[in-house]
Amino acid sequence: MDEPKNPENLARALQEWRDAERVAAVARRGLQAAQLAAEAALEAADAAVATADAAQAALASAKLAEGSAARTARAARTLASATRSGVADAEADVRAGARDEAAARQRYQDASDRSYEDA
Repeated sequence: MDEPKNPENLARALQEWRDAERVAAVARRGLQAAQLAAEAALEAADAAVATADAAQAALASAKLAEGSAARTARAARTLASATRSGVADAEADVRAGARDEAAARQRYQDASDRSYEDA
């Protein structure tokens, strides 16, 4: 091979080429990173929409659960009230039964006493 006529120009041209290759490589890596970031941003946006949908569904479920809990509480209060009333009625029945039993016992005792007096 022959010697170049202007080695300084050749060396400078080679350096410029190497520099341009480095810049192009950095630009390609930057493009790839930007593309990956854009894909990640789209996935994040999709995930955010899914999260918002899930939050709306959770809110709707919470509202249904709240309504169900309120109905259950009302039913429990009604049942408790009816049960208290039933207890009061049962206590009155027990008192009446005790009075009736005491009266019947007294009538029996009186009848028994009379039967021995007549004998």
